Amino acid sequence: MALVGLVLMLALAFGAAGFAIHALWYVAAVLLLVWLLGFVIRPAAGGTRGRWYRW
Repeated sequence: MALVGLVLMLALAFGAAGFAIHALWYVAAVLLLVWLLGFVIRPAAGGTRGRWYRW
């Protein structure tokens, strides 16, 4: 019985980790799009580098 519980807990942990990793891919894709838009969109006044971010 303990072995079945252990297997179920491992399956739950791996399922949750898989969902979290899958969700992180979406977050990474959105951040990549925002980062790429930063190269296209520039402020009208222009700064020292002409970028909307500081680094």
